[in-house]
Amino acid sequence: MTETETRDLLVKLSASLFARGFSVGSAGNISVRLDDGYLITPTNSSLGRLDPARLSKLDATFAHLSGDKPSKEVFMHRAFYTARADAGAVVHLHSTMATAVACLPDVDTGNPIPPLTPYFVMRVGRTMPIVPYYRPGDAAMEPAIHAVAVHARAVLLANHGPVVAGKTLTDAVYAAEELEEAAKLYLLLRGASPRLLTPAQVDDLLSTFG
Repeated sequence: MTETETRDLLVKLSASLFARGFSVGSAGNISVRLDDGYLITPTNSSLGRLDPARLSKLDATFAHLSGDKPSKEVFMHRAFYTARADAGAVVHLHSTMATAVACLPDVDTGNPIPPLTPYFVMRVGRTMPIVPYYRPGDAAMEPAIHAVAVHARAVLLANHGPVVAGKTLTDAVYAAEELEEAAKLYLLLRGASPRLLTPAQVDDLLSTFG
């Protein structure tokens, strides 16, 4: 995929997320790895109204090269790219259900959403920890995300929202969408005793689909 095609796809997928309520206002940011650096949504931009020509381009060291000023949360994306060689894109949203789980005080911070469905396991993975609260834009969040991203393809930022990595831009968006649905199911089933996927079933999914 050329850089132009990647820019167009990022704008298209961002608009789809915005139209379906996965982000509101100027919330959320998305990045994708290029052969010579990264693209990321600009600061204070709406995912529903992006211009492909104005996306921020960063070099391999995450220095701003062109386009509008990048998101103030570049460090959040850098944490995943430096922790995971397989991260080709990173999606950060303030989606309602996942953020609701990130606000609950009585969940397992190591893995708050249990394995309810196969697609959650396939797209998000075995674990998805909650990173302690940091003020938005606080670069001190980077090492905290990096430490857990080594072993997890997604995290919840306490009282903030999800950050999800994928091998491709489309993979990362699909995983963020699946995470939101899993969070919704989890909240609907709180207080019940749902049937979970067994450890053997989780192992089978991960060995089959990666």
